[in-house]
Amino acid sequence: MDIDWAALGQVFGVSLVMTVGLVGVFTLGIVGTRTSSKAGDSGPALLGRVGAYASFALCAAAVVYGIYIIAA
Repeated sequence: MDIDWAALGQVFGVSLVMTVGLVGVFTLGIVGTRTSSKAGDSGPALLGRVGAYASFALCAAAVVYGIYIIAA
């Protein structure tokens, strides 16, 4: 039984980078949903909320793509 250590290291590296990246993007989404404005959405608060929703959409797309790769 041979183990392809290079391929195993590559899978580990890609998994580590994608996990840290996905957690980082999700964290940015959580931070973006917090608003400091009490009187409705101002410009920066609205921009932060749109960025947060984009971050959550990116996370959802990454999860769906991962499930697609596993199921295919």
